[in-house]
Amino acid sequence: MASGPIEIVVFEFTGKFTGAILPELERLVAAGTVSIVDGLFARKSEDGDVELIEIAEVSDDEEAAALAGVMDRVDGLVSDEDVEDLTAGIAPGTAAAILVFEHTWVIPLRDAITAAGGTLVENIRIPGPVVDEILATVPDED
Repeated sequence: MASGPIEIVVFEFTGKFTGAILPELERLVAAGTVSIVDGLFARKSEDGDVELIEIAEVSDDEEAAALAGVMDRVDGLVSDEDVEDLTAGIAPGTAAAILVFEHTWVIPLRDAITAAGGTLVENIRIPGPVVDEILATVPDED
């Protein structure tokens, strides 16, 4: 079975992970919008050292361990080099959740396009904050 497009997202948390994001992740997975195929927690100390914990291996924190329950599979798609790059932007003294999503909603569309003789030529993702920044510079049309 062919996979859908994969996206890695990094969410920074200033405090302890509370599990408040779980209901929305569960909804997205249940709806078939995404599958969570890999994930890590990272903590960056005040001196910049990064500690990594595979989400699937968390057992001492009930809320963090619950995140493993919404993961469909753990593929090990994120390398050590990726983690170094992905955690470079988080502030010292914070934690991050690094989640690898498969966009499962795309699979039926991709299959229909392929059956119609189409081929994916390009796939570009623009982060929401970048879009907001650009749109803030566009004059309103009244």
